[in-house]
Amino acid sequence: KALNTDEDNGLTDEKIKALREKHGWNELEQEEGTPIWKLILEQFDDALVKILLAAAVVSFVLAYLEGDGEGASAYVEPIVILTILILNAIVGVWQESNAEAALDALKDLQSEHARVIRNGKHQTIEARELVPGDIVELSVGDKIPADMRLITIKTTNMYVEQAQLTGESQSVMKDIDPLPASTEDIVQAKTNMLYSSTIVVAGGGKGVVVETGMETEIGHVQKSVQEA
Repeated sequence: KALNTDEDNGLTDEKIKALREKHGWNELEQEEGTPIWKLILEQFDDALVKILLAAAVVSFVLAYLEGDGEGASAYVEPIVILTILILNAIVGVWQESNAEAALDALKDLQSEHARVIRNGKHQTIEARELVPGDIVELSVGDKIPADMRLITIKTTNMYVEQAQLTGESQSVMKDIDPLPASTEDIVQAKTNMLYSSTIVVAGGGKGVVVETGMETEIGHVQKSVQEA
């Protein structure tokens, strides 16, 4: 009732159009990768690094002016400072690159297609087209395309592997029973919820989409990674 949808007939084209305008596409935001040269420059945009660079320059000048007879040994100090700065930049670029790779990996976890009921008909659509209120059919091996409330189980039991989201080592049994409000903020406790990017490993059923895109739990993870 809250989503103004029907379990047997799903959404109509008019409702789908209105919901898409409101919620957008069911996909994670993809930021453009940062060029390697920009990543390198960013490593030197720090007050302490700038101070060390200035110290290295001063040290080079002093070594040049006072290094008569000392040869290369006069330049040891500035060379050490520059080496430390270069190593720091290499580590920083590596960490930034790993963070961007993690964002790409999160996007790869999303399902590409979904079996839905729309206008009273069963059909397969691209997962990015899902909107809140869509009725989605699920079976063994399916990657869940959006966050949804399980409304029907067609088999004796239904198990979902959600380790990539919650870290649970074993698959979780799902059911359709209502849960107390105390479980609202605990992902692992929501046994009647199915989460985007997790996988059905046993059983099957139907669910109604409640969140899409960046509003899903995996979307919240991506937001946290982007902020970090």
